[in-house]
Amino acid sequence: MTVSKSEQVRIGNIRIGGQAPIVLIAGPCVIEGWKQTCAVAQKLKKIAAAAEMPFIFKASYDKANRTSLTSFRGPGYEQGLEILARIRRQLDIPVLSDVHRFEEIEAAAEVLDVLQIPAFLCRQTDFVIEVARTGKAVNIKKGQFLAPDDVGFIIEKVTSTGNRRLLITERGATFGYHNLVVDMRSLVIMRQFGFPVVFDATHSVQLPGAGGGASGGERLFVAPLARAAAAVGVDALFLEVHEQPDNALCDGPNSLRLAQVPRLLQVIKQIDRITRSG
Repeated sequence: MTVSKSEQVRIGNIRIGGQAPIVLIAGPCVIEGWKQTCAVAQKLKKIAAAAEMPFIFKASYDKANRTSLTSFRGPGYEQGLEILARIRRQLDIPVLSDVHRFEEIEAAAEVLDVLQIPAFLCRQTDFVIEVARTGKAVNIKKGQFLAPDDVGFIIEKVTSTGNRRLLITERGATFGYHNLVVDMRSLVIMRQFGFPVVFDATHSVQLPGAGGGASGGERLFVAPLARAAAAVGVDALFLEVHEQPDNALCDGPNSLRLAQVPRLLQVIKQIDRITRSG
């Protein structure tokens, strides 16, 4: 299939969209500490470089939407942003994290290259507009409760501020209870709005709330869905990875094992090259 054109978003030296090759956005679900987070970032940078794939590091400083009150949320925005700033500076890579509260926006914009709006907040008009007003690149997770056509209204809110540095991410749609499915048509529909589309291959295999006080997941489907999305023609691939997913403090069941990333990127790169030449 021919990949429809989109506006190109620049993040440092990285170009996302247009006819630029696919970009990797990856990292652990949540910051578990400086040493662990930095180690994953270093390894991912090397893996992405070997695959000749532009790379943006992601990690959440506060998972404010955890299922249980007692679930691990991360170090909080002050300490978490300090860690992300050190990683950005020492490894010379762009960083992405999600913001949940108005009080975080200004501080987050000083550190992050991409501000991410979580799926559950994607329809919060005032919040979306305030994040967009920073002028930073904004990645909006399409809510699992939204149809792909509804993304047009979110885009209208962001661009009303004059900010066109916008990415839209598909992360699966609610299908009954404790289950998500991905309709690959949504990727095509959302790209027709003219902005880069990202596919979140790991949250798309999440089983929300299926773990009792936590979410479950089916990581065996991460690679097949990522390959399918690359064939459709997405602009970036979003992965949550961990060296030992079964021991991860957040979203372990749907996180990809770090050791599996190199082979997956090789395949994704090949599919992306074929898709863009079609």
